[in-house]
Amino acid sequence: MVVDRLGDLVSANAAFHRLIAGADPSLLLAPMSVPRVLLYPQGLAPRIVNLDEWAWHIIERLRAESARNPDARLQSLVCELLDLAPPRPRESPDHLGLAVPLRLRAHDPADTRELTLVTTLAHFGTAVDVTIAELHLEAFLPADEGTGAMLAELVES
Repeated sequence: MVVDRLGDLVSANAAFHRLIAGADPSLLLAPMSVPRVLLYPQGLAPRIVNLDEWAWHIIERLRAESARNPDARLQSLVCELLDLAPPRPRESPDHLGLAVPLRLRAHDPADTRELTLVTTLAHFGTAVDVTIAELHLEAFLPADEGTGAMLAELVES
């Protein structure tokens, strides 16, 4: 997916739309706020196994963006998400400090499998156009073989 610096979706592939299946349609209207889709109770929050870690991962990333590029709308989004966030978890001994996997239950409640995804974030740092320079490309990648197989099934169906 490609998002702007406020987390609004600019473009996404079919796999991303399958991952967010089941989110309340009101959250999916343009401009779609990906942080809201992920953290709202009407979005993916009930399916995120490690919501405490993932929510704070998102909030801290948005706070860092707000510190680099102050913006009232971004600060408002951070405050909004803080109201939704579970208590900040204590760091486990295996905490990497740079990556938090997204552990996501399947949309179908009868499917007990869980996706474990890591994300990569790329910035268009050499872009000449300031609008393009503010975009981020985020990829959700399988963190294990089981997740890879489940993602392959998603793409094939």
